[in-house]
Amino acid sequence: MAAKKTITLEQVRSTNRRPERQTETLIGLGLNKIGRKSTLEDTPAVRGMLKKVQHLVQVVEGK
Repeated sequence: MAAKKTITLEQVRSTNRRPERQTETLIGLGLNKIGRKSTLEDTPAVRGMLKKVQHLVQVVEGK
C-alpha cells in the first residue's frame, strides 16, 4: 500500500479584518498565527479549505 500524500501549509498573513469564517477555516487547518506550519493529509476537504484561505497561507515544498 502506498504512503498517503501530505501537504504542508504555512500561514503568511494575519486574519485581522478578515471574515470570521476565514479565521475558523485556518483554525480547522491547524493554523492561527503567522509563521505556524501544519502538515495535513491531501484530501479534497483540505484542498477546499485551502482554496478559501489561499491568500493567507503558502504551500511549503517538501524535501
